[in-house]
Amino acid sequence: MIYTYRLVQAVYNVEISEILPFAAGIASFLVAGGLVAWITKQPTGTKEMMDISNAVKEGAAAFLKREMKIIVPVAIALSVIIGVFLQPSNGIAFAVGATLSAVAGVISLKITVKAAVRAAQLSSSGLGKTFAMAFRGGATVGLAVPAMALLAITGLYVIYPDPITIAGVGIGASLIALFIRIGGGIFTKAADMGADLVGKVEANIPEDDPRNPATIADNVGDNVGDAAGMGSDVYESYIVTILAALLIAALIGAPNFFLYPILIGSSGMIASIIGVIIVGSKNITDVMKPLNRSFYVSAAIAIGLNFVFITQFIGESTAAYALFGSTVIGVILVPIIQKITDFYTSYKQSPVKEIADSAKWGYASLTLMGIIKGMQSTGPFMIALVIAIILSYTITSGSAPEGEDPVLYGIFGTSLTAMAMLSLAGIVLSIDAFGPIADNAGGIVEMTGMGEENRKVTDEIDAVGNTTKAVTKGFAIASAALAALAMIQAFQFEASHIFAGILVLDYSLTNPSIIVGLLIGGLIPFIITGQLINGVSRAAGKMVDEVRRQFKADSGILAGTSKPDYAKCVDIATVASIKELWKPAIVAILAPIILGILLGPTAVAGLLMGAVVTGILLAYHLANTGGAWDNAKKLVEMKGEKGSEVHKVAIVGDIIGDPYKDTAGPALNTVIKLLNTIAIVFVSAFVAILAI
Repeated sequence: MIYTYRLVQAVYNVEISEILPFAAGIASFLVAGGLVAWITKQPTGTKEMMDISNAVKEGAAAFLKREMKIIVPVAIALSVIIGVFLQPSNGIAFAVGATLSAVAGVISLKITVKAAVRAAQLSSSGLGKTFAMAFRGGATVGLAVPAMALLAITGLYVIYPDPITIAGVGIGASLIALFIRIGGGIFTKAADMGADLVGKVEANIPEDDPRNPATIADNVGDNVGDAAGMGSDVYESYIVTILAALLIAALIGAPNFFLYPILIGSSGMIASIIGVIIVGSKNITDVMKPLNRSFYVSAAIAIGLNFVFITQFIGESTAAYALFGSTVIGVILVPIIQKITDFYTSYKQSPVKEIADSAKWGYASLTLMGIIKGMQSTGPFMIALVIAIILSYTITSGSAPEGEDPVLYGIFGTSLTAMAMLSLAGIVLSIDAFGPIADNAGGIVEMTGMGEENRKVTDEIDAVGNTTKAVTKGFAIASAALAALAMIQAFQFEASHIFAGILVLDYSLTNPSIIVGLLIGGLIPFIITGQLINGVSRAAGKMVDEVRRQFKADSGILAGTSKPDYAKCVDIATVASIKELWKPAIVAILAPIILGILLGPTAVAGLLMGAVVTGILLAYHLANTGGAWDNAKKLVEMKGEKGSEVHKVAIVGDIIGDPYKDTAGPALNTVIKLLNTIAIVFVSAFVAILAI
């Protein structure tokens, strides 16, 4: 009788545990749809405002259309190659991951454009209503993108229960996210640097002044870089993190653990929905307060649901409680990252104040101070990650059931810490995505001459948005580090299984292949960072030349009697960004494959670890340095020093920081995950070639 009861209970649990993620994803889409309906009903403003909004919309659509003409054929070809030569299920998974990554970018783009013009219109009604519009626009993205990722991975896993057969979903998600992130990042920073260097520094006209030919391209860039890029980035982070946890669960071989990573995603999704709903618009004096309250409520609900799910679907045991403890560590890690990021990038904190202060001594002083603070910021982040890894590994490895591998259990615990972090992607992305909306709204306010009071409202939200964008980048980078550790272990176990009886794999530091891999892997983030910043520089140079040409050819532009040629600047940024996005992608795709063919899987394992170590530190340095320079400039402006020599120095710091924080920094966490998923999917190819 007891065996019959347990069998029925097991079937019941599997059914409910599979239904929950689908229910959570669908509920998230429904709430996002309700927010879209609310946004659409709000007033759009004057014809002039809609003309600007439509110009931004058309420019962004033109960029994505041209980018997709290149990306889609590449994605189809790779899907066929993976499906035919490696595994059909991985080919299908690659197609799903790639398609939804592109969809995540498009959704993010369309919503932010729609919400920005309405936020600009509501800026006349005060901070509360403007914030509500910007936040709800961001929340639409925040709820829709993780829901897509959760539904995609759950659906694939239900159809193909062996995670290694669907690892291609990670390649698809990472590759398209890298294309969109790099392309959008180069576009936005080329336009931004061109607009700032010629407009604000040389011509001494305000940011987003309609006389600046690059201003529409700059606003388009905010959407294709910050909105579409971040949407694809978070979607890809979610996919790869949950995939890493599933791969380790499969190695453990305990069936009741398989769905727990997906259940963690469900709990975070439900918690994010509630967190979004409780954010109101009344009595707003400090924008960060409702955002912080929303996050903490979401985090508390996620922890509670994780406990319920593990006791109901996994069972009550020491091992189960240890796994739950690792999820608590992941949830707690998010506000820790937020606090560290806020300290190093907020205009209210001492590092940014010191950078702004250094502007009075000139360009060199400001540049050096920004680099110093960015380098210093990497320490607290790494300490937080190290503590999270040690705690999650220790409590789970020490609680492994008798006869089971404690190392695998420890790694599984660390992967659940990463998954618990990413489970809150809905609320984190909601808090992030309102930043580009506020930025675009400020541009529309400036270009239509709505007045200084309206601009103050959008600037206040935008300044907070700069910090929350930096938080999301830190969040994505941390998840990349934790997920990569699990992916590297999964790669090693998979390689050992495939090479059994053919080759003895030595992963010790006495193996020269490991050392070679470590050095090459450590080099890759620096090569890609150089390529990206160089790409932005070249594209920005073309933009600067075009803006100067227009000012020189038509003196009526600066006089306000002639209209600049905005479309030409949009086209320059589009062509330049698409031309530059190939090089980093080729390095990330080919490096593990070539090294695996030449030196085998041990060298690839070294490459993956080397890329994680240097990539994470470099990514944090770039993201935080750029964010600090940006807010140092805003702090100078808040002090009423616009147009002064100090302001010009601060602007140059912001310009240097743009490709740091919005192009190179965010791209590195995607590169790290792409390297890992490529290695896992292509490991069978290494053995085939070595056998020949």
